[in-house]
Amino acid sequence: MFSIRLPKELEEKLALESAQRRVSKSDLVKEALRDYLDKNKPTTDPYTLGKDLFGKQGSGLGDLSVEYKTRVREKIHEKMSD
Repeated sequence: MFSIRLPKELEEKLALESAQRRVSKSDLVKEALRDYLDKNKPTTDPYTLGKDLFGKQGSGLGDLSVEYKTRVREKIHEKMSD
C-alpha cells in the first residue's frame, strides 16, 4: 500500500485522464510510474561507467597490491639497517 498527496491541479488532471481512458486512477499512476522507471533505468553498471577512470592517478606500479607485503618488509629492513 502506498499513499501520496497530489496538488489539486494534478489530481484534477489525473481524474480527467482516468475518466477519459476508463481506467482507475490507481492503474493510471502505476502505468505512469512503470513507464518512468523503465525510461530512467541505468543502462550501465557503476564499474563500466568508471572503468576509464580507474588507475588514472596511480603510481605506475601495477603490482602494488600483489607485492604489498614484500614492499613493506623491504621498507622495514631499510629502516632497521640505518
